[in-house]
Amino acid sequence: MVFLFKFPKIGETSSGGIVIRWFKQEGDVVCSDEPLLEVSTDKIATELPSPVSGKLVTILAKEGKEVGVSEVLAYIETSAEIQDVSDSKSVCPKSQDQDIQKLSEVKTLKSSSRKGISAWFSPAVLSLAERSGIDLEELRGLVGTGIDGRITRKDVESYLLSKEEQVSSGSSDGAPVVDENRIPLSPLRRAIASSLVKASDEVPHASLVVDVDVTGMVNLIAEEKERFMEAHGVKLTVTSFIVQCLTKALQQFPLLNGSMEGDTIVVKKSINVGIAVNLNKEGVVIPVIRNCQERGLVSIAKALADLSARARANKLDLSEVKDGSVTLTNFGMTGALIGMPIIHYPEIAILGIGTIQKRVMVKEDDSLAIRKMMYITLTFDHRVIDGIYGSEFLTALKNRIESVTIS
Repeated sequence: MVFLFKFPKIGETSSGGIVIRWFKQEGDVVCSDEPLLEVSTDKIATELPSPVSGKLVTILAKEGKEVGVSEVLAYIETSAEIQDVSDSKSVCPKSQDQDIQKLSEVKTLKSSSRKGISAWFSPAVLSLAERSGIDLEELRGLVGTGIDGRITRKDVESYLLSKEEQVSSGSSDGAPVVDENRIPLSPLRRAIASSLVKASDEVPHASLVVDVDVTGMVNLIAEEKERFMEAHGVKLTVTSFIVQCLTKALQQFPLLNGSMEGDTIVVKKSINVGIAVNLNKEGVVIPVIRNCQERGLVSIAKALADLSARARANKLDLSEVKDGSVTLTNFGMTGALIGMPIIHYPEIAILGIGTIQKRVMVKEDDSLAIRKMMYITLTFDHRVIDGIYGSEFLTALKNRIESVTIS
């Protein structure tokens, strides 16, 4: 009669996540495969569907709580016997799901009319509240001006403005004003922090930097970008070329293409390059371009454009952010010259790309020339490889980048 809805294992290395929000309340009717809550792991924010149809009777994992794999999130009342979510194969008939959904919508409307305010918040409202450090309890306390008393983005902005004015003018009760702003970590940022701490604690990091002449590559992009866009519908970018060159270099130096499992080095046959995508203040997600060893420049460029766009729109599937074998982060897009990135655990290496700048360089004949230069950083797990292996890899990568062609 009661279904134990447990947190599933998400990906190979997932140890849990953080509950961002529930789409249903206790007492609501839910149907099989209907999104029930949103969680954040160290990889991505994703929705968990209800495995069965029934009534959500008890929510055990409140919003903002960290949960582990197999931890019970909620109880769902069904007509079946008590069962484990991992063993469940319950599928509701389509007509039954539709009836349950209608009942749920009616119940939600009745609940909203009784309370005078809807408990549902739009993604825009939730995103603004999260960035501004407003928790859900504080958000529910606002007075909404939308339809049926719903809280709008404008309501949140007005509330934030009033808080700023109160701080600048002093509190109304005469108490001293604290000259600070406390911003709690968002669920995604907390998940990222947990992953970074794990990587820093368990992996002995070492970094090497090489200076790369990208004049030829930049000139080639300028010459071919319009033709490339017309022919293939995507931009020709520096990152696309680097992924292609990285793939070929990893085929020469396979120890960098893998992960650590205990005392075992797992060398991947497929080269799956993770691309760090910035979500502004929200954090970073790492979608994966799979099987790069089988792709040409056009295929890489298309995959890069597609994954980056869907990452920023929060439309990635969980399968698209796991099983990476090496990660690439381009902090040069912000103007940074050199960075020492932290390895994306449990991978063995991460590549950091700096900004491109014009510099006066000494040529082999001792003449001077203005060249477009870029620093590339390799951070690696020193348990797996030594500095000489990393240096040889960077030299091979440098040589490939400095002689790129469209192929």
